[in-house]
Amino acid sequence: MIQDLFDLNGKVALVTGGSKGIGMAMAHGLARAGADIVINSRSQEEMDAAMDYILGGTGRRGHSVVADLFNRDDTVRLAREALNTMGRVDIIVNNAGTNIVNPVDRIVDEDWDRLLELNLTAPMILVRELAGQMKERKWGRIVNISSIFGLCAKEERGSYSATKSGLIGITRTMAQELAPWNITANAIAPGPISTPLTDRLVQGELRAYFDSMMPLGRWGKPEDLVGPVLLLASDAGSFITGTTLTVDGGWMTR
Repeated sequence: MIQDLFDLNGKVALVTGGSKGIGMAMAHGLARAGADIVINSRSQEEMDAAMDYILGGTGRRGHSVVADLFNRDDTVRLAREALNTMGRVDIIVNNAGTNIVNPVDRIVDEDWDRLLELNLTAPMILVRELAGQMKERKWGRIVNISSIFGLCAKEERGSYSATKSGLIGITRTMAQELAPWNITANAIAPGPISTPLTDRLVQGELRAYFDSMMPLGRWGKPEDLVGPVLLLASDAGSFITGTTLTVDGGWMTR
């Protein structure tokens, strides 16, 4: 049956940054498809509230880990705690990320290092730590959340674009190297997604610019990422690997 292609019963999904926004929506979608869920955040209170939503009505197991992925030791600890607590990790959704806006001639070393650590190094570490046990079972799904700015340019987004382009690059290598074990690796490049944070930060002329780039006439919602992540995290996407799926309302057609 068609729905069996998306059935994730018996699987465990780790969704970084899963306590709000896109991450929480994707984690909820994965739980509804049958997966047990692990999320991280720097706030246990925030994760407790998120887990109520993520697991609500699904009957699935969940585990939350207080971990700051700007800290490399925390990233390693997240991987190991997820594995030790849940017994396996079948799906990694590297969603946690941030953006610091600066012209290229004013990039601050500390900002550059923080963006690299969270947006690119943390995903690499999690895959490095967890790929081995996926190989043992000959099944795994890696979904790296990049951005349209990993595929195109905008002024003052140089640091962010570099990390998101790098994430696409390492995704292709992951796909090549892990394919013999039936492990796929893909990236999703979202366009503008409306959340309380983006709605507060993107206003005025910048908001008008983003609006003008959307052929569908609206910003995305976090729920718009659920279908794509389910495709790439399930047997429905078993012959898709090394690709980048844009979920952008048509932005890249401009």
